[in-house]
Amino acid sequence: MNTLPSRNDVSADPAVRVPALLFAIGSAILALPLAAQTTRTDFADDDAWLRRDEFVPTRIQYDSVGGQRQAYYFYDGRWWQRWETDFPQAEQNFAKRLNELTSVVVSPVPLERRLTAPDLGDSPLIFMSDVGYMELSRPEIEGLRTYLANGGFLWVDDFWGDAEWSSLERAMTEVLPGKRWVTLPIEHPIFHTVFDIEEMPQIPARDYARWGTTEPSVEHRRPTGSMETPSIRAYTDDDGRLMVIATHNTDIADGWERESYGEWYFENFSTKSYRVGINVIVYALSH
Repeated sequence: MNTLPSRNDVSADPAVRVPALLFAIGSAILALPLAAQTTRTDFADDDAWLRRDEFVPTRIQYDSVGGQRQAYYFYDGRWWQRWETDFPQAEQNFAKRLNELTSVVVSPVPLERRLTAPDLGDSPLIFMSDVGYMELSRPEIEGLRTYLANGGFLWVDDFWGDAEWSSLERAMTEVLPGKRWVTLPIEHPIFHTVFDIEEMPQIPARDYARWGTTEPSVEHRRPTGSMETPSIRAYTDDDGRLMVIATHNTDIADGWERESYGEWYFENFSTKSYRVGINVIVYALSH
């Protein structure tokens, strides 16, 4: 695992200041209480809790094609649609760590939104997960195109292999016609905004971590092809601004969601997930 920074290694810029002491104590952070299971019903009205914070994590709802183990799956005693993988605990835990470790003010209550939502533009960054079977409607394609053209930032996470990448690429061909994705080199500022990340981490779901960092191909859309190399792939506008990033062949959000599921997983994977997440959020909000 990369060595976590000392206090002297952290930027003095108030926008990205990180109390490195919390990272230095390593697994002791496991003993800290996780984000409260706050819901909108804890506030008198929708506007009350939306006004509380500057940045509200926003998860995008979408439809998926196929049946069981494709569009939806059974896990941990319940049925999950693909869009809600790791939701909301990943966002709640990540919001808590952002509030603790940066000066970004984050709501503990994540939003759920469709790409057609009239207030989508209120969210400077939106998050999609597990998009291997995703299918967007024409209004959703147009909604995402408008959101990105107006300065929005999309982060896509937790999809593996060639077929699942092709699913996203087909959608982006319609959202951003004529645009080609690029793999961001490790020298790109997004890897060095707060933490210096020298290698893109591969984060497996907790259930697979004991066997390595690459998830089983049987759990993903065929043909999987190579699943061994994690990367950040991106779409940019004509001026080079990042509009879309995709953390491919890795499950960054599971590192957030599962941070309390054992010291070994936290030390080996959650710490790396938080490094990537903090860098991405600070980069997106400052560009």
